[in-house]
Amino acid sequence: MDIGLPIRNFGKVDMEPLAAAVLAQDEAAWNENVQRQRDYEVHEQTRSIVLLFAEVKDWPSVEVSKEPGWERLSATAVPVMHAIIRQWYPPGGTIIRAMAAKLLAGGRILPHRDSHPSFGAGHRIHVPIVTNPRVRFMIDGRPYQLEVGQAYEINNQKTHSVMNKGDTDRINFIFDYLPPSARQGRAAAGSRGARRSSTEGV
Repeated sequence: MDIGLPIRNFGKVDMEPLAAAVLAQDEAAWNENVQRQRDYEVHEQTRSIVLLFAEVKDWPSVEVSKEPGWERLSATAVPVMHAIIRQWYPPGGTIIRAMAAKLLAGGRILPHRDSHPSFGAGHRIHVPIVTNPRVRFMIDGRPYQLEVGQAYEINNQKTHSVMNKGDTDRINFIFDYLPPSARQGRAAAGSRGARRSSTEGV
């Protein structure tokens, strides 16, 4: 969503249980879902543990599915997502994507915009789990350092990229929240409307 500025810092968030759960995942978990790398060339040097996936090919309809990461991480991820939503966003929306995303040491995510309309309609939130001083998140040509223990909303309608020049992986927990106003707009957009997500209210 275009939030009118490149990034918004929400401040501290209680993410220690989520961080511990993410860091306890083995290498197989990080490699079980390669769809993001396959679908988006800019994410070739990333690995993901997907909790929620949004099927948006029939946008404005959205189908949200629970992926294998849900069973392992939802107990610690849902409280973090709900705490952020309760404080910063109107209730009654839907979490349509959620994942732990790893950018490998020495890797980069090339400059891009999240161009699908579903990204423009939703809020994209990052919760850093692991980082290092040599990670740079570029948004609209400016560098930002996202700190562990904080939460941020990223303006994904601006050109953004990430570079990890460190010798350790960078891991963020990322989720997309579609506010109720977006769902109402989708319902009014056509006879298909918006199918209610099976994860609504999680």
